[in-house]
Order: sequence, then C-alpha cells, then structure tokens
Amino acid sequence: MTAKIISGNEVAKEIRAELKERVSKLKERGVTPGLVMIRVGEDPASVSYVSGKEKAAEEIGVWSQTIVLPEVASEEELLSKVEEMNKAEHVDGILVQLPLPKHINTDKVLNLIDPAKDVDGFHPVNVGKMLIGDPYFMPCTPHGAVELMIRSGNSPEGKHVVICGRSNIVGKPLMAMLVQKNKRANATVTVVHTGTKNMAEITRQADILVAAMGSPEVIKPDMVKEGAVVIDVGVNRVGWKPSKKDPSKQVADLRGDVEFETVKEKASAITPVPGGVGPMTITMLMVNTVVAAERRAERMRK
Repeated sequence: MTAKIISGNEVAKEIRAELKERVSKLKERGVTPGLVMIRVGEDPASVSYVSGKEKAAEEIGVWSQTIVLPEVASEEELLSKVEEMNKAEHVDGILVQLPLPKHINTDKVLNLIDPAKDVDGFHPVNVGKMLIGDPYFMPCTPHGAVELMIRSGNSPEGKHVVICGRSNIVGKPLMAMLVQKNKRANATVTVVHTGTKNMAEITRQADILVAAMGSPEVIKPDMVKEGAVVIDVGVNRVGWKPSKKDPSKQVADLRGDVEFETVKEKASAITPVPGGVGPMTITMLMVNTVVAAERRAERMRK
C-alpha cells in the first residue's frame, strides 16, 4: 500500500477560491475586509511568515497592513498600537506576529486584542468558546488540519483520533475541536505527549494520527496502524539542500514529525511536509478575517 497524498496546496487553493467570492459579495455591500499585522523586529522567519500572509490577503481581495516596530520597542508601545487597532472600525482582524522579544509579555499583548478581531484564535475568550462548542474564531493550524481531513474524504466522525502533542497552538485546540458533537467532529480523541508511557501502543490504535510534537521524523512506521490516515503538522528545518529549481542555490531542508518515506507505505493517506498543513494555516487566517468582515457587514445592516 502506498498512501494517497493529501495536498494542502490543493485544498487551500479551493478554499481561497471560495473566499474570493465571499470578499466580492462583501465589497458589493461596501465592506472591504481589513487585516492588520504587527511585527516587532526583523526576525527572518517572522518577516517571511508575514510576507506570506500579505500575499494571501492580496490574492483574495483582503486589505492588509503590516505595522513594523523596532526590536527595542517597549511593551507599552506595542500595547498602545494594539489598542489603536482595536478601535479602528475598518480593521476586522489583528495579528501580532510571534515570537515577540523577551522583554515583552506575550500573554499580556494577546489578551489585549479584541476577541472579535482575534483572527489567530488565541484570546482566552475564543479558546473558551471553542471548548464549549460555540466557537467565534478557531486557531488556524488545527482548524486547517480539520479542513484537510474533511475535504480529503477522511472525516473524523466516529473515528479514533490520536494527537501527538499537547501545545496550546495545535494539540489542545485540535482535541477541543474534534470532541464536539457535530458532523465535522464527533471523534474519540486521545492525546499523547512526552509524559506518555508506551506511546507506540496508543498511536497504533489511531484511525487518524496527528503528529504535532515539533521533533523531526519521530513517528516511525511501527507507530502507525496499517491503513491509518496521517496528518503531519510538524515543520522542522534539519539543514540545507540544493534547490530543485536552481541546484546552485541552497534551500531549507524541511522535515515533518513523521518519517514520510517509510510511513507512506503503511498509511492510506498522508500529508507531506512541506505542502500539507502549512498552506492551510494562512488560508484559515484568511477565513477568520473574512468571517470577521461578514459580521461587521451584518452589524452595519442592523
């Protein structure tokens, strides 16, 4: 058996086409979705991530602005800028790019973002609403993983999903999404982590195995049930390799948390790295931004 490849690029393309139509309808009603991204410093990874978000926004017709503060900006300066964007009526979504410099309290900043503009889905209010099954915004990466399952024909409903990893960014919110009583979830969910004994015994029970541990290629074939669906959330740079387009140039050698080449011979379906969950994260950010704009349009109508 060789697994079917679940392409995040293809699913993201499908969703973005749907978003273009929704944005077009909003503009007909006089509303242009607006996204503000705040970056502190010039961390290369952060610069790259924000650039990708800018391109995605432009593609679907969302207005975006990136505010760049210097690395030495004070916590008070950043909080003031967030507060300013909270009050800006034309701004539907606010994203503060992480990580922040060590002298800034990340929780304090994220908690100041208006929950109605928290398109990353990190505010405690949004986390709480997601947990009780009444989500306002859902975190982008786990939400993207669920969309990949649904749209690839691998619904989690009635399945045993094992999530490897318990981070606040992926593992915990994905667990909360998948246990909900609805047709997009309704799964039996087990979470394993660094404190789990006999992890492989549990992962081999999974109909759908989600790897989100942040360690390259830790999921081996002996940890996967024959015919399981494998969703690899991990993105780990293990070195550099020649570019396929131009062998004279070096590009990052990215590996997932799953040993792809061996596990794909055992799974029924698997996401690659890159090109799997990654493209979905930015796409779900765009989904949240458009949803926020649609809610603004409804408020204007009343």
